[in-house]
Amino acid sequence: MINENELIADSHGRSFKTLRVSLTSSCNLACLYCVEGGAKNSIKKPEGNEVLRLEEYLNIIKKIHERVGLETIRLTGGEPLLYNNIAELITGIKKIGILQVKLTTNGTLLSKMASELSDAGLDSANVSLDAANPVSFQNITRRKSIEKVIEGIDEAVKCGINLKINSVIMKNVNDDQVLPLLGFAKDRNLVIRYLELMKMGHLYDKHNSFFFSQAEILKEILLYHKINSLERGPGATARYWKTNSGQIFGVIANESQPFCHDCNRLRLDSYGNIYGCLSNSIGIPISHVIEEKAELDESLRMALAQKQEVKFTGSKISMKYIGG
Repeated sequence: MINENELIADSHGRSFKTLRVSLTSSCNLACLYCVEGGAKNSIKKPEGNEVLRLEEYLNIIKKIHERVGLETIRLTGGEPLLYNNIAELITGIKKIGILQVKLTTNGTLLSKMASELSDAGLDSANVSLDAANPVSFQNITRRKSIEKVIEGIDEAVKCGINLKINSVIMKNVNDDQVLPLLGFAKDRNLVIRYLELMKMGHLYDKHNSFFFSQAEILKEILLYHKINSLERGPGATARYWKTNSGQIFGVIANESQPFCHDCNRLRLDSYGNIYGCLSNSIGIPISHVIEEKAELDESLRMALAQKQEVKFTGSKISMKYIGG
């Protein structure tokens, strides 16, 4: 039973009901905003750390849930579908009593796994698709995998998984894909969210060179559509609009319209460290204190204290290591 008199919150009253869980820092794509230079598909793990086992993930999630009453787990990576026990993990999370289990994936393995994931209890997935044509897709991902991603999207929809498209837009890289991606989503009756590039990893000092703003995204869409803004929900990362044809799309504008003020998320990496914000590259070790309530509470409060008061300030940690 959660004791409301012992609410775990930061100095601004922000607590959390969502835990984003990174299952691996490996990925089978090499997107420009995530991987520097070549097409290496993994990141060296920190020395002295071991990746969490299935039982350890479930125990950490269970203990945190007992303490704060989690509503949502989002599984991320790297590419989370490279994690061998993901179906068992989803089933285990559901048994803990957490109502919503969600996934963020690049979609390349989704066509083979969608049925298994649905049977395990997966509720929804965000699929990263940064271009609607093969050439642009290969330019940004350094892989010829667009057909696999599209197959995965279509199969997941058939299996009843609630799907959204996520598209990171980079200036002079794929900013010509805003309208084609909108059309792709409309053809499949899916919501698409455009993401402003985050100041992270190897682009930390080059962010401005590739930044394409929410205003610029909306300007592209307004060339062919009339749009009306929709009300933003509490803790939401995206703001949504509806076109005159009834299509809904969103923008996650971490730079243009920050949403730190009511952030309700913490992040757990694959080595047992918890983070309050992507702006902080140093996680709080939590796996060794999970059985001690006082120490667990202190670690959660330390993570919450990492949250920014106003806006995301950036980090040199790679998105592949901690997830989005």
